[in-house]
Amino acid sequence: MNLLKLATCITAASLLAACGSDSDGPSAQQKLLNTNADIAYATYTDSVETAKLLKEALATFKTSPTAENLTAAKTAWLVSREPYGQSEVYRFRESPIEAVEGDVNAWPLGEALIDYVKVNDTDFTADQVGVTANSAGINADGVVDGSIATQNIIGETDVVINDALLANTASADDEHDVIAGYHAIEFLLWGQDLNTTTQLTTNGTDRNLAVNATSQGGQRPLEDFTTNDNADRRHQFLEVAVDKLIVDLEQVQAGWKDGVSGNYRAQFTTITNDADFNQKLTEILTGMGTLSEGELAGERMQIAFASNSQEDEHSCFSDNTHRDIWLDAEGVSNSFYGSYAGYDSTQDGIDDVTSNAVNGYGIDDYLREVGLDSLAASAKDAFDLTETNYTEIDTLARAGSPFDVQIMAANRTAQSPVSKTIISLEAQARAIQDIATELNLGDVVEDDASECETSTPDVEC
Repeated sequence: MNLLKLATCITAASLLAACGSDSDGPSAQQKLLNTNADIAYATYTDSVETAKLLKEALATFKTSPTAENLTAAKTAWLVSREPYGQSEVYRFRESPIEAVEGDVNAWPLGEALIDYVKVNDTDFTADQVGVTANSAGINADGVVDGSIATQNIIGETDVVINDALLANTASADDEHDVIAGYHAIEFLLWGQDLNTTTQLTTNGTDRNLAVNATSQGGQRPLEDFTTNDNADRRHQFLEVAVDKLIVDLEQVQAGWKDGVSGNYRAQFTTITNDADFNQKLTEILTGMGTLSEGELAGERMQIAFASNSQEDEHSCFSDNTHRDIWLDAEGVSNSFYGSYAGYDSTQDGIDDVTSNAVNGYGIDDYLREVGLDSLAASAKDAFDLTETNYTEIDTLARAGSPFDVQIMAANRTAQSPVSKTIISLEAQARAIQDIATELNLGDVVEDDASECETSTPDVEC
């Protein structure tokens, strides 16, 4: 392309589909949208497949409830989170996940509504673990605070555990009555993370003792699935929950399938003019910017970090929050670079399942094609810094200091990798907004996505 033509494309501010396109192939605009859709389909396909593997592990555990099979079920849950976490960038836009996200990944969990809990006045207060209202029929759909060990779905044996019951999730005004999705399964498998080897409830200052425990995360005893009261109902809950999870994920996957007339992907990738493309690119950038700053930096990190709140970490039962952070951030960069490497099935931090990997055309390619090389470079710098910081969170967690230890008051400093990641995510969101501003797309970082001021991570939201 000659310089005159390039200048015309940019100054027109429409960035015409013909700019930088190959007359024998799709335009730059079309390649960007196609790749974004390809990555979505790949991540949701891997999410479905790993959920099915989780179902198999839970079925084996039900048939033979041994410690080894419980560990295998936990591992299957952890693996199932690897592709799903990378898909969360497709939220905050009108995409298929929005219809079922509350049933798939809503949190914090109202765990007292599902099974027995321990309550204290620090990490596990009644308003944290309980619910103000529910639609599951427990305590006449009223308050459940964990004070009565059997006042929950598992304990009230006349409550039928089926798909219809689990559909009554996140129905209260505060949406805290979550009983479905990944985190409901997580709670049933791990139980509360009480931190100490003596099974005493944490007082908020003893989480570092978890480093010396035989296993990190919750301490649900195997007997809850064998000889303790209602063991059969816990297996039944897990069975129903994973089946519902698979159905919900398959619904989202179908929306992104190529070649299906009228589905979401067909609508998303069909553009007839610059306005169509600008709208779709705005949606992509909105998902990237809002997840970076409001959701991940704010809701999922700063709320827990600033208040030393174990209950507000994303995967508080399994101590897998370090992976949630990594994967959410990786999903944003996947959209920027137009690639999806697959997922980690061995828990070593390396993506080894690559059958659905995508190596396509990203926003960085588009920016360079329309002559905005410096903008692409500055955004890359922001993504690189975020990756450096969340990798440090992951490294510490793997070395024995999970997220709930990293946010303890003694560790809450400006040099904490949690603090640094929050700040770099905020800068990353600004870089994403800079892209939108340069392309005349308006605001793409939702101001009301969080009440946190992510430039100052130690300030409570």
